[in-house]
Parts: sequence; C-alpha cells; structure tokens
Amino acid sequence: MEHKLITGRDIIVVGQQAWDTEIGSNCKNIALEFSKHNRVLYVNSPLDIKTMMTNKDDLKIKKRLSVIKKKQNGLEQIGDNLWTYYPDITIASINFIKPTSLFNIFNRINNKRFAASVKKAINQLNFKNFILFNDSEMFKAFYLKDFLLPDVSIYYSRDYMLGVDYWKKHGTTLEPQLIAKSDLCTANSTYLADYCRQYNPKSYYVGQGCDLSLFNNTEGFEIPQDIRLINNPIIGYVGALQSIRLDMDIIEFIAVKNPDWSIVLVGPEDDEFKAGKLHSIPNIHFLGAKDGNMLPAYINMFNVCINPQLVNQITIGNYPRKIDEYLAMGKPVIATATRAMEIFSEHTYLAKDKEAYVSLIQKALDEDDAGLQQKRKAFAASHTWENNVAEIYQAINTFNQA
Repeated sequence: MEHKLITGRDIIVVGQQAWDTEIGSNCKNIALEFSKHNRVLYVNSPLDIKTMMTNKDDLKIKKRLSVIKKKQNGLEQIGDNLWTYYPDITIASINFIKPTSLFNIFNRINNKRFAASVKKAINQLNFKNFILFNDSEMFKAFYLKDFLLPDVSIYYSRDYMLGVDYWKKHGTTLEPQLIAKSDLCTANSTYLADYCRQYNPKSYYVGQGCDLSLFNNTEGFEIPQDIRLINNPIIGYVGALQSIRLDMDIIEFIAVKNPDWSIVLVGPEDDEFKAGKLHSIPNIHFLGAKDGNMLPAYINMFNVCINPQLVNQITIGNYPRKIDEYLAMGKPVIATATRAMEIFSEHTYLAKDKEAYVSLIQKALDEDDAGLQQKRKAFAASHTWENNVAEIYQAINTFNQA
C-alpha cells in the first residue's frame, strides 16, 4: 500500500533525549526524516534544578544556563527545515514526591513553564497548525497538548518505560492517561502497539528505522586479530552484555552441549557477566567492547548470530535493532521468541527455550545458503527511516480521515 506523504506541515518533536546527546536515537532520526518535507522544531527537555546543581560544570549544562540567562538564543537552525530549541527556563525536580496526585499538581506547573518557553520558539518560527510528536516523555510533556493546542498530538512508544523504576513510580498512572488523551499513538513494536491500544484505539505499529549502511557490504573486511584463531563454527553475539537483558543460562547451555562450537561475545560486560561462570567455559570467548565501525567485521566472521535475551518487562516490547544488523549481512539468526520478534519470523529462527536454541543453531548451520542470505538482506533493507516515517504519516492520515 502506498503511503501519502505529508508535506509542508510544521512539526514539533519533544522527547527524553536532547539533540546534543552524542548517541543516536529514534527521535532524532525521525525528526531528520520529517524535516525532508516539513518544518521541524526539535525541543530539548527543560533543565531541572537538581541536574543544574549536580552537573553545573558540564558543557551542555553551561550552554543551557547561558540560554536561561539570556546570553544566547536557545533556538538554533541545524538543517534546511530543522531547528532545535533549548528552553530558557528551569523546572522543579519533583520525582521524589510520592503520591502521584500531588506529583502531578507540581508536574502541571512544570509543564506550564515548559510550554510557555516553547511558545516563544513557535512564535519566532511562525509555526501554524502544527503536529506535536512526543517521544515517550510522559512527565514533562504530559500537559503540552493542553497548553500548546496542536492540530494533532502523537504519543510515540519505543520502549516499555514502566519497566524502569524512575518511570514506573508515577508513569503507571500517568502514561495510560497520556496515551488516552493523545489523538493517536504510534509504536515501534507490535507489543507496544498492543499496549497502547488498551488505552487508545487509535494506536498503530509503525515499524523501526535503521541505518544499515555499515552492514551492507559483506566483502573486503579485514579479519580482526582476536577472532582469527577461533575455530568454526562461530556462534556470535554483538552488543552490551547485560544480565538484565541476556540469559546467561542459554549461553552456557549452548556452549556445554556443543563444545566444538565457538561462542563469541563482542561487547562490554556488566558486573554479573564479569563474575559469572561463563568465563570458565573454554569454548566461550569474550572479546570485549569494540568501536562501532568494527562490528560488521566481527559479524562477518560469525556462522550464526544469536540474541539470547531474557523475557522481562524491560525486554519484551523492545524492537531488537541488532537483528536487522545481523540480517543485513545475510547471517542466520536465532533469537528468543517474543511478541516483538514475530515480525521477523519468516527470516529468523525463534527459540522458546535453551534446548530450542541448540537445535535451531544446528538447523541454521545445515541449511544456510546464498538464497536465504539474499532474502535476509532484502528484508533488513526494508527497515529504513523513510519507511518508518511513511508509516507514521499513514497513521496521521488515517486519523485525519476519521
């Protein structure tokens, strides 16, 4: 189905991640894609007093303080149709307040101050009939629809935020309310779309964009020195080794059941991984953290890629971007079966338990061929930011036509 492009609109993007944060984010990539055909204002979170006091020597905080003190303009143009805005106010740090009803009284005051600052940028740019796109900011942007009066308000869900204590404390009450009062909701996984649909029937799965340019070429990689002497077949994982996200029992089971397989783990370890017994198993190789540009060279050496994640509140709804990276290189992938992984079912092997991991890895080794590799690459290539934003436009158009 062709999607009708939205053009010539004014779009305001708010969220948790500031534009000047070094790491990438869905929100920033979506804003960039929006700006190809629309004017976009990317609003950074207002500075709260606690952050100001504890990080006053940070260059980013100094910049915000300079804006607050009127020494520089908080509105900066960073692209042909893209501006970022640093609010010229501070807000109170209120998450310590326990009753959510009392928290939200002060939260409304914070929101009112925030909205008043954003209106200054809106007026400078002469934005009209704008779309408000909220990237999971359930507190600081809870009342922005009320104060800014957008033409359309969108709540974007990309992680199950209530699995984190900070958001769970008041978000258990407030996020469902924000989802319900938004005009529509979009989500990057089917699990999160189902979650949002509990509170707002106008909730849509819009997929996930990925920049796979690093992973598109499977030739010409120099073999990294620390993997050269590791025996095939190599069963590999690339990413942070975090005990809250990965199932160490699955990794151990794979290695012990198949001592002739080499299990290669590339990424930084948390304390539980460092202290765990996986380090004592001879066919498990920890290669440590690597520069992002080096990751394709390691994946290129894997015969099979795995994503042995734990199923919990933090992981169950996440879109696993690393799966796209594996598939973009044509690699067979075995991953834990979750609701979010269902969209990959035709191109990956989904395991329900540790025994299934072993049998599916063997199956992948036995049946991998050039035809399957090409299908995996083509599937991953469809997950672009252009296609992701096209789905968001489709959701907006559906709302407008209702």
